[in-house]
Amino acid sequence: MDKVKEHWEGVYNTKTADQVSWTQVKPVHSLKLITDFNLPKDVKIIDIGGGDSNLVDHLIEAGYTDITVLDISKSALERAKKRLGDKAHQVTWIESNITDFHPSEKYAIWHDRAVFHFLTAQEAKQYSELVSSAVEGGIVMATFSKQGPLKCSGLEIIQYNAEDISNLFEGHFSLQDYFYSDHMTPFETTQNFVYCRFLKNK
Repeated sequence: MDKVKEHWEGVYNTKTADQVSWTQVKPVHSLKLITDFNLPKDVKIIDIGGGDSNLVDHLIEAGYTDITVLDISKSALERAKKRLGDKAHQVTWIESNITDFHPSEKYAIWHDRAVFHFLTAQEAKQYSELVSSAVEGGIVMATFSKQGPLKCSGLEIIQYNAEDISNLFEGHFSLQDYFYSDHMTPFETTQNFVYCRFLKNK
């Protein structure tokens, strides 16, 4: 097991949803930005680093029918499946580090609120190339802003603003919307995120 996977398995094996900073009862910003694409409910959506995030629950509730959740942690995915119960069968689950992911299909919407800020500059460039080839519609990206934390779960992160992210996807995607938002953690601290919505260039 590599160190990154070992780290995240350790997190999900030892902490509950109320003990990790990123937990959202309802990810309202992500849901709104996904809805703003105004695409049919049967399009392919993938949530990167979805782990045991509640986004998948709300996407199912909203009527989306082709959802994939990717996470490096088997424990995180198992927690999500257990929470969803019978509804878990409606979801495609992929256990993979994003840097090792080779999609076998194209996605209409790519969502990431979890992974991007952990990537090195070189990995982020490879990530943008992966997204450019795997996404036909658009991206919803939420990542730590320049006013956000410098570490998360004991790991170094890279801070971004909307311009930084837009530059990384330049040529393939156009920025449609962006805003900054404070996330209140379960232990009542705040983390500033930048949310961006991109549309694939025709």
